[in-house]
Amino acid sequence: MTKVLIVEDNDMNLDMLSRRLSRKGFAVVSARDGKAGVEAAAREMPDIVLMDISLPVMDGWEATRAIKADPATGGIPVIALTAHAMDEDRSRALDAGCDEFHTKPIDLPSLLEKIGRLVPG
Repeated sequence: MTKVLIVEDNDMNLDMLSRRLSRKGFAVVSARDGKAGVEAAAREMPDIVLMDISLPVMDGWEATRAIKADPATGGIPVIALTAHAMDEDRSRALDAGCDEFHTKPIDLPSLLEKIGRLVPG
Protein backbone atom coordinates (compact mmCIF):
# COMPACT_ATOMS: atom_id res chain seq x y z
CA MET A 1 0.00 0.00 0.00
CA THR A 2 1.36 3.39 -0.99
CA LYS A 3 1.83 5.73 1.99
CA VAL A 4 1.11 9.41 1.32
CA LEU A 5 2.10 12.23 3.66
CA ILE A 6 -0.16 15.25 3.24
CA VAL A 7 1.27 18.47 4.69
CA GLU A 8 -1.70 20.84 4.81
CA ASP A 9 -2.89 23.41 7.37
CA ASN A 10 -6.45 23.85 6.04
CA ASP A 11 -8.82 21.44 7.83
CA MET A 12 -11.27 21.18 4.95
CA ASN A 13 -8.57 20.56 2.32
CA LEU A 14 -6.81 18.00 4.51
CA ASP A 15 -10.02 16.12 5.31
CA MET A 16 -11.23 16.08 1.70
CA LEU A 17 -7.92 14.95 0.22
CA SER A 18 -7.31 12.37 2.97
CA ARG A 19 -10.74 10.79 2.46
CA ARG A 20 -10.43 10.73 -1.33
CA LEU A 21 -6.97 9.16 -1.27
CA SER A 22 -7.98 6.63 1.41
CA ARG A 23 -10.91 5.53 -0.77
CA LYS A 24 -8.41 4.96 -3.60
CA GLY A 25 -6.40 2.59 -1.38
CA PHE A 26 -3.64 4.88 -0.11
CA ALA A 27 -2.43 4.89 3.49
CA VAL A 28 -2.61 8.55 4.51
CA VAL A 29 -0.66 10.34 7.23
CA SER A 30 -0.69 14.08 7.74
CA ALA A 31 1.07 17.07 9.24
CA ARG A 32 -0.33 20.54 9.91
CA ASP A 33 2.74 22.74 9.28
CA GLY A 34 6.05 22.58 7.45
CA LYS A 35 8.20 21.73 10.48
CA ALA A 36 5.82 18.91 11.45
CA GLY A 37 5.89 17.78 7.81
CA VAL A 38 9.67 17.45 7.83
CA GLU A 39 9.49 15.49 11.10
CA ALA A 40 6.67 13.27 9.77
CA ALA A 41 8.62 12.52 6.58
CA ALA A 42 11.57 11.26 8.66
CA ARG A 43 9.35 9.32 11.08
CA GLU A 44 6.84 7.83 8.62
CA MET A 45 9.07 7.41 5.52
CA PRO A 46 6.13 7.88 3.13
CA ASP A 47 6.28 6.87 -0.52
CA ILE A 48 5.35 10.43 -1.52
CA VAL A 49 4.69 13.84 0.08
CA LEU A 50 1.91 16.22 -0.98
CA MET A 51 3.21 19.59 0.25
CA ASP A 52 1.05 22.67 0.59
CA ILE A 53 3.19 25.72 0.01
CA SER A 54 1.48 28.29 2.26
CA LEU A 55 2.10 26.75 5.69
CA PRO A 56 2.66 28.10 9.19
CA VAL A 57 5.90 27.64 11.19
CA MET A 58 7.92 26.65 8.08
CA ASP A 59 6.58 27.21 4.56
CA GLY A 60 6.39 24.45 1.97
CA TRP A 61 9.46 25.66 0.11
CA GLU A 62 11.66 25.45 3.21
CA ALA A 63 10.10 22.14 4.31
CA THR A 64 10.74 20.61 0.89
CA ARG A 65 14.36 21.80 0.93
CA ALA A 66 14.79 20.22 4.40
CA ILE A 67 13.27 16.90 3.28
CA LYS A 68 15.43 16.82 0.15
CA ALA A 69 18.61 17.77 2.09
CA ASP A 70 18.29 14.83 4.50
CA PRO A 71 19.90 11.68 3.05
CA ALA A 72 17.21 9.55 4.74
CA THR A 73 14.29 11.40 3.11
CA GLY A 74 15.92 13.01 0.07
CA GLY A 75 14.66 10.35 -2.32
CA ILE A 76 10.99 10.77 -1.36
CA PRO A 77 9.10 12.48 -4.20
CA VAL A 78 7.35 15.73 -3.26
CA ILE A 79 4.40 17.24 -5.12
CA ALA A 80 3.80 20.93 -4.37
CA LEU A 81 0.13 21.77 -3.83
CA THR A 82 -0.76 25.42 -4.25
CA ALA A 83 -3.51 27.79 -5.30
CA HIS A 84 -0.84 29.81 -7.12
CA ALA A 85 -0.77 28.70 -10.75
CA MET A 86 1.72 31.09 -12.33
CA ASP A 87 4.75 29.79 -14.26
CA GLU A 88 7.09 31.35 -11.71
CA ASP A 89 5.31 29.41 -8.93
CA ARG A 90 5.97 26.14 -10.76
CA SER A 91 9.63 27.12 -11.30
CA ARG A 92 10.02 28.07 -7.65
CA ALA A 93 8.56 24.70 -6.56
CA LEU A 94 10.92 22.77 -8.80
CA ASP A 95 13.87 24.91 -7.65
CA ALA A 96 13.00 24.08 -4.03
CA GLY A 97 13.26 20.38 -4.86
CA CYS A 98 9.66 19.46 -5.62
CA ASP A 99 9.36 16.69 -8.17
CA GLU A 100 6.00 17.89 -9.46
CA PHE A 101 3.54 20.79 -9.10
CA HIS A 102 -0.26 20.60 -8.75
CA THR A 103 -2.68 23.48 -8.44
CA LYS A 104 -5.70 23.77 -6.15
CA PRO A 105 -8.52 23.03 -6.28
CA ILE A 106 -7.34 19.43 -6.58
CA ASP A 107 -8.25 17.58 -9.77
CA LEU A 108 -8.00 14.04 -8.34
CA PRO A 109 -7.51 12.10 -11.61
CA SER A 110 -4.66 14.43 -12.59
CA LEU A 111 -3.08 14.20 -9.12
CA LEU A 112 -3.35 10.39 -9.16
CA GLU A 113 -1.63 10.32 -12.54
CA LYS A 114 1.26 12.42 -11.15
CA ILE A 115 1.52 10.16 -8.08
CA GLY A 116 1.56 7.12 -10.38
CA ARG A 117 4.45 8.56 -12.39
CA LEU A 118 6.50 9.32 -9.26
CA VAL A 119 5.79 6.19 -7.19
CA PRO A 120 6.68 2.89 -8.86
CA GLY A 121 4.05 0.17 -8.63
